[in-house]
Amino acid sequence: MFGAVVVGIGTAGWVRIRDMLAPLPGSPAEKLGIKGFISRRNLDPQQGVSPISVEEAVSREDIQVAFICTENASHEDSVRTFLQAGKHVCVEYPMTTTYNAAVELWDLAQEKGVVLHEEHIELLTEDYKWLKKEVEGKTLQEGTLHFTGGTLKPGFGFPSFSGIARLTWLVELFGELSVTTATLEEGSGNCSKMTAQLLTSNNRPLTWIEERGPGLPRAKNINFQFDSCTLNQIPPAPRGATGLFMQDSIHFAAKLVGQISTVELQREKVRILHCLELAEKIQKLCQS
Repeated sequence: MFGAVVVGIGTAGWVRIRDMLAPLPGSPAEKLGIKGFISRRNLDPQQGVSPISVEEAVSREDIQVAFICTENASHEDSVRTFLQAGKHVCVEYPMTTTYNAAVELWDLAQEKGVVLHEEHIELLTEDYKWLKKEVEGKTLQEGTLHFTGGTLKPGFGFPSFSGIARLTWLVELFGELSVTTATLEEGSGNCSKMTAQLLTSNNRPLTWIEERGPGLPRAKNINFQFDSCTLNQIPPAPRGATGLFMQDSIHFAAKLVGQISTVELQREKVRILHCLELAEKIQKLCQS
């Protein structure tokens, strides 16, 4: 059994506690047991779970795991604190907002002999699974992924990092990418539009647009042109029987109990670091 603490009690933190209190029967997630939560706010117990301090969490021997569910800007420090204490860590994407810091954290996890897991529930959604199946075996000519959404609170970082879920989609669908150009347009009323021009390893162009503003609907608009067809919409998909965070907890717990192969762990690490490196390059191009 792995005792766990949840850091940050927003929506994701609340769901993490809920899922550990009622894990999917017969799954590795049953190996996770919630011991407490950490919040900057002075909160009463949540779902019957009591608040504890960071100092208590890192020192307690019955706590082996930390779930980091805070705003993006504080991920790196929280992850480092728990890795230094020899705890396994599951952190919401992105684990850091710089590539080099992510490399340091992976090295620290390896040095301490613990699991570092970056959550990517966007790869567990039914619409992504549908898209992955449709793309398989086809030769891309060119494509666009245009995300729209409302404004973000402070602390979520540059759009290439706060929107790294969309970049991860593109890397998982089309393989290793490179960045050619990137721009950021900022308007009044917290409106922003980031546009990044990417190339696949076969020099096929991809455009990633991350657009946010008050009242903008949360949507992913695609136009992927292949040698045999064009995909220009993602059909509505029913919600899966198992919640996204529960699926992620099962995957994380499977790592803890040694059910994930070394090959798969390495592939995941390479993809995560590749996406973080791309996000940093995009940010630098936008700010140059």
